[in-house]
This record gives sequence, structure tokens and C-alpha cells, in this order.
Amino acid sequence: MSTEPVPPESTENAGPATPDAAEEPGTPDDTATAQPAPAPADSASASDEETPPARDAEGVRDGEGEETPAADANPAAETEDETEAEAEAGTGAGKADDAAEAAAQLSEAQAELAAQKLERERIERRRAEKAEPIASGTKLSGKAADLLAAVRAVEGGAKPPATVFAEPAPAPRRPAPEPVRRPQPVAPVPAAVAAPAPAPEAVEGVRRVLADGGAPETLAPQTAAALGEGAEELLREDPWQLLRVPAVRPEQADGFARTLLGPQCAPDDERRGRAVTVWLLEQAALAGHTALELSTLTAALGRQAVPDAEAAVQSALAEGEALVFQDALDSVDAARSGQTEGPADNSANGTNGTNGGDESGEGDEESRPVRVLVGLERYALAEESLADALARVVNSLAKEASARWESVAAGASGSTAELLRAVAGHGLVLHTGGDASRAEPAALLSAARTLGLRAAAACHTPDGRQRFAALLGERAEEGAVVTVPGLLAGTEGPGRDADGAFALDLLVLLDAPQLDVESAAMLVESLPDGARLVLSGDPAVLWSAGPGRVFADLLAARACPQVASRTPDPGPIGELVSGVGIGELNQVDAPGKEIVIVPVREAGEAVHRTVQLVADSVPRAFGITPEETVAITPGHGGAAGTRALNAALKERLNPGPGRFGGFDPGDRIAYSPASGRTVPGRVVTADTEGLHLSCADGPVVVPRERVEQAVRHGWALTAHQAVGSRWPAAVVVLPGDAGQALSRPWVYTAFGRGERHLSVVHGVEQALPKAVAEVPAKPRTTRLPVLLRTQVPAAE
Repeated sequence: MSTEPVPPESTENAGPATPDAAEEPGTPDDTATAQPAPAPADSASASDEETPPARDAEGVRDGEGEETPAADANPAAETEDETEAEAEAGTGAGKADDAAEAAAQLSEAQAELAAQKLERERIERRRAEKAEPIASGTKLSGKAADLLAAVRAVEGGAKPPATVFAEPAPAPRRPAPEPVRRPQPVAPVPAAVAAPAPAPEAVEGVRRVLADGGAPETLAPQTAAALGEGAEELLREDPWQLLRVPAVRPEQADGFARTLLGPQCAPDDERRGRAVTVWLLEQAALAGHTALELSTLTAALGRQAVPDAEAAVQSALAEGEALVFQDALDSVDAARSGQTEGPADNSANGTNGTNGGDESGEGDEESRPVRVLVGLERYALAEESLADALARVVNSLAKEASARWESVAAGASGSTAELLRAVAGHGLVLHTGGDASRAEPAALLSAARTLGLRAAAACHTPDGRQRFAALLGERAEEGAVVTVPGLLAGTEGPGRDADGAFALDLLVLLDAPQLDVESAAMLVESLPDGARLVLSGDPAVLWSAGPGRVFADLLAARACPQVASRTPDPGPIGELVSGVGIGELNQVDAPGKEIVIVPVREAGEAVHRTVQLVADSVPRAFGITPEETVAITPGHGGAAGTRALNAALKERLNPGPGRFGGFDPGDRIAYSPASGRTVPGRVVTADTEGLHLSCADGPVVVPRERVEQAVRHGWALTAHQAVGSRWPAAVVVLPGDAGQALSRPWVYTAFGRGERHLSVVHGVEQALPKAVAEVPAKPRTTRLPVLLRTQVPAAE
């Protein structure tokens, strides 16, 4: 390795110390998807509306801070992950014959979507066995009606009826409840079962409705796909259904409805209130919440100019478009959510039949705090299914099986021995630590295979899979290390048995903080009875792109043993990142220039310095090529976002006219086959089929209509795109307008992506140490801890 120092004009050898100066304003992030532009609604006030917080940094303790109300989704203020989720969830406006031709191509994304569809169908059947569904189009009755009446009583200061919030008698605990499983394919799902493109006549019908309402006709394919069969009639009957299309906002749907309905359009239209309620819950999911508190939701509806927010919520519940839950809180939960013990107040937390906690008597029940939550059915079902499956994993382990592990654990030491002993006696174990601690799960996997067990490890990215397989060395048998998407889709791993369960005795899941609630439910439900599950990861990194905070909720619930690694990450970068994890931005000795700071004054200079570092300084001083270096910046938009950086890096490293939708052969790209997933690759060529990519998992063909939404240039990434992967060198770009986008988990994640070298292009002055010391992860509203408490006793 070359030891030539980075030229002094471009770098300064120091830890991330910053000069004193005023904090800069936050970084704006432009939206990544096209938006329709009908006239703004008379009834909507866009200036003061708020939407749920963007899925942002992670690493905060459970329940820390207040739940944030549904936040403003102003495109100019979107954070990186909301923009990514909207961009990846969008659907291209290509021709129907191209889409049909693309449907014939087998791909990992199609296989994964089909597997998820099968899993959700099974979860819905389980849900149907538990409770009678609310009939669509009817008013609430029975338990749901009593619950809403109780909520109104609480909000009015009265005491709710005891029968509403009374918890049912606990069911006898079964040693190993058997889940209802559907056999799933081992081979990749045929392309024929993938979600078909909407029929040309359906798209044409939707295009006519959009034209009549003054909305962009280019939205026709997305709208037809989002609304499904009968989209034209549904849109004419209820114009606010346009809000189901990604990137469409309430004021735009209002303008469309006003043009289409004329005098019949009114702010108090029941259809509008119901559609805006569902839209707010979708925005909350983009921000990581699986549900919203009723008070938060009604306040957000008020900011969207819904005259009767409570009636709007009731309408959404009556139509089955949302579910209401009631959960009793213990004193710890109440304190974390800003409540105190006492009579139930207007912050009730509800479940539709699943209540947590104390069984000590009616008097205690009346004094326990509760809160009411409203959420979308898909996330509610996933969270309940995950809680059931985790309880089965915890309770179904055969105790006599632990004896086989004793001899293996006796030969280990330190945290590895603790992990082996914990796995020996428990079905579910949590393991925490930095990148260096991955050697401990590797030792566990090797020990399990030595015992003749069917064991596998799953990582979230191809890079993570490759790095973990390198730890196993020659012991890395084929199929022993897989990716989570490949395991769920059946394209990687041991396959499934006749009952649809994984053919495994032990599953070690790496990068556990990136696990969203739906993927977690599908994984855990697919484990056979008696199998062990180990979730391993660094709790200080950014949370999942999808809704939920599974790993953090399990750590907070203390429902199973937790093993904290004592293996520190090595070198100056490891020392720096460890300090960031506890809120300290320390001066670090870096004699080999492992860490350098490049001060800049404005965004243009930040772009210039970044290109200089990636293309010249880092390769010359450290022997690390531009292909082994990643630039990381807070967002896609702005003068120093990923778009600006990638344009400058392409011009320097692979100039070309961008003949294929802005891409040229040899371009480094970031491909998003599904929401929240990023796979690195390169452009090979393009033809009538689409854009041909060479990715870590093999060749991929992206249809022409999907290129704009699914493919970005990949020299520069956001921290959410980079999490789960590491590069020999990382250049973290912090322009002056990025201050408000920074948080401790974001800085921790970005600084930790470089293995040998880290350069910080620093223009935020005191905003960086302030973010590390004072800005934790934004809280997420989830129900998993309460659901677990009713089924799994707290571990000692």
C-alpha cells in the first residue's frame, strides 16, 4: 500500500475537529418522482401541514422522545429515505407491450415480490381466523363501536366503560403452537405469477379520466396499477383515490376532484376525509411507523383541512381501510410515551383484541394508562404475525438439544463463548457489536455445522454476504451464506420443506437493524419448530428503510438473551466511530492519514474537492482506486447531493453523452429492485428490452419504463443506500446546507463505511459535533413490544 500522504491543499490530518461558527440551515432534498400539477385545492393548507418524520438515523434507546406527528411531505424538504422510498415505489409510464415483454423476464425482484405476495396471503388467512372483519361500507358495531365510544368518552374527560378496555382472560400457554403454513417454491417463482402490467384498455380508460380532471395523463399506468381492476369507474366515483398513486399530494388530488366533480366537490366530502386518512398512514409508513396515535392522526388531518377529523378516521375504519388498536401500557411504556400512570387519558393505545400487560385485577386495569393507535392492515398483520412467530421460536426449542452445544462452548472464550452458551439454551438470541464482532456469529455458524446442524447466515446486501463468507474461509459451504431477499425468494439458501418452512436448524441474521417488520414476519414465520434464530447487528446504525424497528424493539422488550460483543473495531476509524456511537466526536490520532478533514466553504467547492479526492488524491496516497471508493452525502438533491456529485464524478471518471436514459456503458450504478434495497452494479448496454446491468448477483435487465425509478448513478450514495456495505475508502460530504439533516446514527453509519480510509469534506462547522452529541434517531411508533409482552416473558 502506498504511504504517500494526501496533498496538503486537499486534506488536513486531524480528527473531525471543527472551527467555531454558526450552524448552517438544513439541507433541502428534491423529490425523485414526477408529481402532477393540477390547481391547488381550496380546502388544503400546504403551508403549515406536517407529515410523519422521514425514516432517518437510528441507534436511540426504545421509546426515547415523543412520537413525531405526521410530517410535511413538501418535496423541497424531503429527507433521503422518503425520497428513495417514493422513487423506488413509483411505476414507470412505459408502453403496455414493453411491460408485457418485461414480465416474461425472470428476475430476483419478481421472485421476491411473488414470494412476499404468497406470504401475505397466508398472514391474511391467519388474521381471518382470529376475528370477524368489519364489513366494507357499513358502520362500526360491536367491539369496534364500543372502542370508539370509549375513546370519545376519554377525550371528553369521562371514564370509559370497563368492558371496553378490560383485558380478556389469558389463554393457556401452549408449548409450541403450530403456525398455519403454505408450501412455498424452492426454485425462483416463474415470471408468469409476478404482478401483471395493467391492460392497455384499463390504462386508456384511466387516461381519459385524468384528462377530464386536468391531471397529467402520464400518470395513467401508475394509477391503473395502484387502483387495480375497475380503476376508471373507481376514479370517477371517488377522485381522491388518486392519492393512492405515489408522489400525489392532497392539494393535487383536490384540484383533480374539483375539476372532475364541479360543484359537488366540497372540503367535508366523506370520500376526501377517508382518502387523506389513508394517505397520512402511508406517509407514516414511509417514515418508519407501523401505526399512528389517534391524537397524532387527527391533528394531521386538521392540518390537511379535514373539517371533522374524527369522522374521517371512523369512515376509514368502517370501510376496512385502516384498523384501530388499544394497548394497555406499563409504567415504563407510559413514561417513554410522555404519559404517567393513572386513569386512561386521551392517549390510549389500542389493539383489536390483543391487549398487553398486567393481570393483577380490575382495580389495576382501571388505573393503567392506554393509548389508541390507527394503522394500515398490512403492517398490523405483519406485526402481529411477527410477534406470534417469535413467541413460537422462543417456546418451541427442545431443552435437551442444548446438551450438544456444551463441548463446543467449552472450547471458546470471551463474547464468542457467551454467544454459544446463549444459543445452546434459547431459541432466540440477540447479538450486538460493530463490524469486527461479525467474527463471533461466524464462529457460531461453524460450530453449528460441526454439530451436524443445518445452519445458514443471511445478510442484507451482496457485499455483506461476501465479507461474512470471507470470515468463514474454507468452511463457507455453498448455501451457508445468503442474502435476505434471496432467502425469501427461494433463489438462495437451503430451500423449504413440504410445510413451506426453511430446511434449517439455525438461522443467523446479520445487519439486523435493517430488518423491517414485513420481511421479519416472513423470515420468522418460515422457521420450523425447534429452530434457533440469532439476530446480530450494530444498534447504532440507521434503522430499516421499511416500517418498524424490529431489532431495537426486541432489545427493549428483553424477551430473550442479549450478548454484547467486546470486540472493538480496529484502527483510527474504529476509534472515531465508537466515540460517535456514544455521542462524542473525539480527536483521533491518524499517523497514516487514515482520517483526513477537508474544510470547504460552499457546495461548489465541496463537489470539486470530492471529485479530487475520489479520482486523484486517495488513489495516489493510498493505492485505493476510484472503483473502491464511495462518496456519501445526506440527500439526493441540493448543490452537493448525490445527483450533483454523480454528475461531476461521471464527467471525470466515465464521460459520455448518456445515450441510454442518461447512462453509458461502464457507468457505476445503484439499482433498486424493491423499495429500500440498493444493489451496486455497472451498465453493460441497452436495447429494446431495457438497460442491461452487471450487478453483484448477476446480470439484470431493467425495462425501459422502470429505469428512471430503479436506477441511479452509484459513485455517490446516501447513507441509507450505503448501510450494510463497506468500501476500502469513503468520502463523506457535508455541505453547509446539510446541518439539519445530520443525526448521530447518520454520522455513525456514514463514517463507518470506510475500512482503510475516511475523508470528511467538512462544511457544516459546529453542526457536526452538535448532531453527534444532541440529535438521536427519530422515534418510530410500533406495537411489537406490547404484543411481545403478552406472549413472551421478559428474559432474566
